Amino acid sequence: MGLSSSPLPTPSLDPGQRFSLSMSIAHPAPLSAVQAVDPCDETLLTMAFPALRRGVPTTLQVNLGYRCNQACSHCHVAAGPNRTESMDAATVALIPAVLQARRLSCLDLTGGAPELHPLFRSLVRQVRALGVEVIDRCNLTILQESGQENLAAFLADQGVHVVASLPCYQADNVDRQRGAGVFERSIAGLQELNGLGYGQPGSGLELDLVFNPQGAVLPPPQRQLEDDYRRVLAQDHGVVFSRLLALTNMPIQRFAQALRPEGLERYHRLLRLHHSQENLASVMCRSLLSVDWQGHLHDCDFNQQLGLGLPEPRHLRDLLSWDPCGGPIRVGEHCFGCTAGAGSSCGGALA
Repeated sequence: MGLSSSPLPTPSLDPGQRFSLSMSIAHPAPLSAVQAVDPCDETLLTMAFPALRRGVPTTLQVNLGYRCNQACSHCHVAAGPNRTESMDAATVALIPAVLQARRLSCLDLTGGAPELHPLFRSLVRQVRALGVEVIDRCNLTILQESGQENLAAFLADQGVHVVASLPCYQADNVDRQRGAGVFERSIAGLQELNGLGYGQPGSGLELDLVFNPQGAVLPPPQRQLEDDYRRVLAQDHGVVFSRLLALTNMPIQRFAQALRPEGLERYHRLLRLHHSQENLASVMCRSLLSVDWQGHLHDCDFNQQLGLGLPEPRHLRDLLSWDPCGGPIRVGEHCFGCTAGAGSSCGGALA
């Protein structure tokens, strides 16, 4: 992945908030573009990330495996077609029981492409029968894969909340980040979902889109970018959606490797200088537990990919009797990616 790619379309900001999405890490975003702190505060460059404790969990986020039909440059999981890691049947069977035992309101399924897991559909049916919300983190192109022709109809029939990655509303930028032809296939997937009611007012079928910046910059303000997405996608493709979620690229895995040591150091500095203490109350790890494909528990998906388990190692089965509320959360340098600027979580900006 190159950091000096062609610029994304610039969102419609006020002149004082103009934000260059092609800006490299050597020229970080102006502080006026994000909720930021005084860059002269040198304490931010040396401070440890603040200690956190978990609140009452509401969401179980489960990684069903790393197999995916794509290999995106920003993927912090490093998923791809050749990955073979997959959750076994015994661990999958624990999920509905844990949701009931802990009275969790949401199951967030991720991967890889979670839909490629052989037990994906049976798990969704079981969990929806319990009245629990199911989120499918869908890459959209999976809807056109062989054997997945009726996937969109299945998701609609089960009332699954679809969160779909679409890092830009222009083809060249999406294809640069995710592979040739991905934008066209993604639009086809969105149109199919729209035809089933997804994103349509009053349908009850939620369709959220996910934006990731290209390069080592912070996302622009989520609301303004969402307005641009709505206008362009409706005008050019007849596509509608529920919300846009703007996520910060985390400095781990493929993205960190692409920055190289000097670029990674600058990106860490950027995240630290934009740290907002106010975002600490809303970071996702306070209300979410992350489960890897082997069933081990983590504070978040990013800790999972760094191999950071809970301070006291735990497995999914432990949640049948163990209450995680109030426990300590493992934090580190990467956590500044969740508190920089407007903040970043699986649900988009925090502020």
